Amino acid sequence: MSDMRIRKLPDKSLDLLGYSVDTSYKSCYYSAVFRLTSKTKKIRTGLLKTKSGVTHTPFFMPIATKGAVKNVSSEDLKDMGAEIILGNTYHLWLRPGEDVIKKAGGLHRFMNWHGSILTDSGGYQVFSLGSRAEKKFGKSGVSINEDGVEFIDPVDGRKHFMSPEKSIDIQLDLGSDIIMVLDECPPFPCSYEKARESMELTLRWAERCKKHFEKKTGSKLSARNSRQTRNLKIKNKNLPNRPLLFGIVQGSVYEDLRKECAERLVKIGFDGYAIGGVAVGEPRKHLYEILGWLAPVLPEDKPRYLMGLGKPEEIISAVMNGIDMFDCVIPTREGRHGRLFVWKIDPNDPALFSSLAKGLFYETKNISNERFKKDFTPIDTYCDCYVCRNYTKSYLHYLLRTNEPLFLNLASIHNLNFYIILMKILAKRKNSYDDTYH
Repeated sequence: MSDMRIRKLPDKSLDLLGYSVDTSYKSCYYSAVFRLTSKTKKIRTGLLKTKSGVTHTPFFMPIATKGAVKNVSSEDLKDMGAEIILGNTYHLWLRPGEDVIKKAGGLHRFMNWHGSILTDSGGYQVFSLGSRAEKKFGKSGVSINEDGVEFIDPVDGRKHFMSPEKSIDIQLDLGSDIIMVLDECPPFPCSYEKARESMELTLRWAERCKKHFEKKTGSKLSARNSRQTRNLKIKNKNLPNRPLLFGIVQGSVYEDLRKECAERLVKIGFDGYAIGGVAVGEPRKHLYEILGWLAPVLPEDKPRYLMGLGKPEEIISAVMNGIDMFDCVIPTREGRHGRLFVWKIDPNDPALFSSLAKGLFYETKNISNERFKKDFTPIDTYCDCYVCRNYTKSYLHYLLRTNEPLFLNLASIHNLNFYIILMKILAKRKNSYDDTYH
């Protein structure tokens, strides 16, 4: 097996810094939470500060929707170099309830995770799961008005109501490091009139979220980092003692709405900005259009988050358009179905970057294939993850064919490791890749 030097890329001085379970945020101060460390043409690298530590950008967040990354332990995540994960407000509110998690000392303690946690507001899940509730219980699953959204729990049929303020309260009780505003996620296709209506509601909710957040935390968010905060060095002692609040850009596939939404959110002022509504069924060409529209509008001194996507090649395209943060279910979902990501070229090879640009740098292997039954080599000879160091294709083939639960753990570890290593490559080799790509 080749020497996998990529695992040594992160600066160990900026390793996980422990966590705080204090949910009292009164008298908090505003400090610089994001600093660009380099920018060449379109690729950005930086450092994002939260109250739980410092994370290198660009980065990928494993999804712990219900307080657990599927089939992977917190120790597994730490070992593979994950620095931040994503939880979901909707699911954690319904089960086990934010009161349970708050009593446990916050989500960090509840799931034994020492890195940062971003929580989605739950808006997407409210709308996406509404149809499931309607089919199961024979009544409308979601009702939206100015105050918020009423929805039916698809599990037990109970009605719940979530307002922008309630979403903030839940996330504060969870002890989140990065909090998302509540937004309306319009479906695709969507008329221009409906998209504008939805965007306006999202903006009004964003203002309410910020007002409530500032009241509850005692902090003041600004539209842009001041000269003083921009010049602060990112050191452990300068970690913010409050969560961060991100606005979400909506507007469907309409350029003027996307730009207007972004511009108005920037005027309101948030710690960072997310691009939402790009995982609801649009053709991929719309994703790249939206990224191109928003790159010049979003402030350079704030982190940018693309929600819910994507495939490795989609992430690369997004990084080339100035995006810093990503999440997606693909690594664990593909792993559960026996599809494992494999490098087609040594990640340490300088020729990798031309392959990245052409989308030829990886493939997926379906480990259920009979040809792997007597293959006693690692999944990927270029990978140094725990699975590739210790197990063969033959053994993984056997586990999958016999429905052994261990397979789910090993496949998820391998695929998540692939994604995390990809992000480290993009951050470390930015100059070479940028020159090659263009």
